[in-house]
Amino acid sequence: MSDKNKPQTIAQKILAYHCGRDHVSEGEIVNAVVDIVLGNDITLPIAIEEFDKIGTGRVFDKEKVVVVPDHFAPNKDIKSAQQCKFIREFARKQEIKNYFEVGKMGIEHVLLPELGLVLPGNLVVGADSHTCTYGALGAASTGVGSTDVAVAMATSRLWFMVPKTIKFIYSGSLKKWITGKDLILYTIGLIGVDGALYKSMEFSGPAVNKLSMDSRFTMSNMAIEAGGKFGIFEVDGITEEFLKPRSDGNYKIFRSDQGAEYEKIYNINCSDIELQVAAPHLPSNARNASDLSNVTIDQVVIGCCTNGRIEDLRIAAEILNGRKVDGNIRTIIIPATQNIYLEALKKGYIEIFINSGCAVSTPTCGPCLGGHMGVLAEGERAVSTTNRNFVGRMGHPKSEVYLSGPSVAAASAVAGRIATPEEVM
Repeated sequence: MSDKNKPQTIAQKILAYHCGRDHVSEGEIVNAVVDIVLGNDITLPIAIEEFDKIGTGRVFDKEKVVVVPDHFAPNKDIKSAQQCKFIREFARKQEIKNYFEVGKMGIEHVLLPELGLVLPGNLVVGADSHTCTYGALGAASTGVGSTDVAVAMATSRLWFMVPKTIKFIYSGSLKKWITGKDLILYTIGLIGVDGALYKSMEFSGPAVNKLSMDSRFTMSNMAIEAGGKFGIFEVDGITEEFLKPRSDGNYKIFRSDQGAEYEKIYNINCSDIELQVAAPHLPSNARNASDLSNVTIDQVVIGCCTNGRIEDLRIAAEILNGRKVDGNIRTIIIPATQNIYLEALKKGYIEIFINSGCAVSTPTCGPCLGGHMGVLAEGERAVSTTNRNFVGRMGHPKSEVYLSGPSVAAASAVAGRIATPEEVM
């Protein structure tokens, strides 16, 4: 069979479409037109400097470049204020339609899907590694360097190497409290932090087909923690229901062909998966939460582009309702967007959090990268629903971060140690 007649994966089909071709081969270098280019307050300033050197003067499309100041915003210090001012002035000069100021912004990878800015079949690049989040919508999205973003802003094009694809088939029934965070931590623990290096991770199977969009976003978000280039779900009824209020349906759905070639196929029985925690200092150090009950903590963070959505806040509120946070720890809850914050307020979750002794923040990446709103001191430990637990990720190099889903995080806040919901409810 010639390469042109070979069955294609979703990743191959999206890249081929954006090159104006019917077929691309694994390992081939292609020059593709992108749909969205994303930058934030940390990475975009460098991109703007490189963009100015290119000399086009204008971005390729002022509606397709998205600017979100979310990492150190609201500004934590003078340096971050200067960064945000720099990208704000660029957005104004370029008449960027999708620039989101404090009070309107959210954490970028939650905000863009919420607003319908990313759709199935899109090819999206962003100067942030967790841009892979949009694969939950059947898009091919990935993080790139600031120089690449500069080129994409100027020309609408970027080169890609067509990745091989690893397929993950999830079967069985999920136990109570298990969400996409537990499935992806378990998966990263199974294959390692380089187990999908520059590969497209294709998530499928009857167990994940029942997952909410919030859980799917979480899984795609953390594909990069296994080295993945893309983390893609096929579009189904749940996806389309999410898109109904956000789109006129004018998008292109790609599905992997029967007989498409995969580098590996993993069959995972979800019935065997317990609540997961990734111990320091790698996301691949996944363990059963129940095996870490002797680990005392100083802080809990519930939020981030991984787990700051309404499903996460609902789970946390269910566990914290009528209970108090342990007096020896700090608990910080960060709704990922203004709309999520407002919905949590209407549903009574914010009142539950405050009555429990939690601090509730405006949307920001903040503590996830050791920026602000929850930086750890020497020797401190945190349970966090964020996505990375590298040395010094959330503060002092001698602090520790344990990654979990919202149920373990909320239960740990009550217990003052790593705990499961059954232990505190």
